[in-house]
Amino acid sequence: MLEQMSAAAVMEMLPNLTYSLPFFGEVNFQKAVAAAAVFCLLTFFFWLLRMVVLRQVKKLATKTKGEFDDVIVSSIENIRVWVYTIVALYASVQFFALPEIVERIFAGVFYFTVVWQVIEIISCFVDFMTSHYLEKDEDGDGIIDPNSATASNMVTLLARIVLWSLGTLLVLSNIGIEVTSLIAGLGIGGVAVAFALQGVLGDLFASFSLYFDKPFRIGDYIVIGSDSGTVEKIGIKTTRIRTLQGEELVVSNTELTTARVQNFKKMQERRVVANFGVTYETPQEKVHQIPDVVKQIFDALDGGRLDRVHFTAFGDSALIFEVVYYVESADYVDYLNIQQGFNFDLMKRFAEMSVDFAYPTQTIYTKSIS
Repeated sequence: MLEQMSAAAVMEMLPNLTYSLPFFGEVNFQKAVAAAAVFCLLTFFFWLLRMVVLRQVKKLATKTKGEFDDVIVSSIENIRVWVYTIVALYASVQFFALPEIVERIFAGVFYFTVVWQVIEIISCFVDFMTSHYLEKDEDGDGIIDPNSATASNMVTLLARIVLWSLGTLLVLSNIGIEVTSLIAGLGIGGVAVAFALQGVLGDLFASFSLYFDKPFRIGDYIVIGSDSGTVEKIGIKTTRIRTLQGEELVVSNTELTTARVQNFKKMQERRVVANFGVTYETPQEKVHQIPDVVKQIFDALDGGRLDRVHFTAFGDSALIFEVVYYVESADYVDYLNIQQGFNFDLMKRFAEMSVDFAYPTQTIYTKSIS
């Protein structure tokens, strides 16, 4: 209706262009001239917009520090030339009374083109927002965190699905197709699909929870129950973990949000509790020297910090000492190196002191009865 009113207004501005032609009789060229004029004017306007106005705006955008104006210029610059042509052609054919099927085809092509181009423009802004606010360099190494990139891709995918759903309904509505019953059917079908895919949707929303809560990231070493390994990929439905044995462990995101997860990458230092025992035959003065010996060993160890050492218990066949120390690194190899260094030094010092490590023994006393 709006197009017809605009066409009528243009027709009123033109003079009478009826001419008598041989073989054709009287022919009114008013509609043809109006259609050609509208097509040429719109084509010139679009050319002016691209070649003059947009070029000047682009120069101004390069002088600003912000990126949002660059996105606006880029989204307008990426409008296809054939989109302008279809818009101008659709406006020009409004002056003619076309058959209903042809008019619907023209309207369908026009609305689909406009909706497609609008979705592309909105997608540019969605990509900018997701890359600006979701894709982050968590480690400061200049590389986008893969977990952030996955979340950004999911948001972009969902945005496109929503935009295309709304755009399709808009196109169908404007070409005369009743969409009320279609929307109702889609609503009922959506509920049924949601029930059928509740596991998949649960994993999808769980992946968003993993991104925003950040219990772990790609490259972290985690423990889930009896399984452990390095996180390799956090997907839409599952997370892939490379275990120490080398196989790939696939865990659903829903399970990860409900399970207790230990993240060793977050550990700044490791607390270690170690026990050793010496024999009961060890002289008392040497037993008193053992805590000082342990302290001297840790004073010479790089990366290890002694917390305490105590003679804690009388075992079945040993005098038990408990040592608590910290490894100032989260790396498991560093912990083993310090533990090994402590064990070697303790064996050496005990050998120098003539102190024996205890091992399970039994002493049997016999008594003769006369």
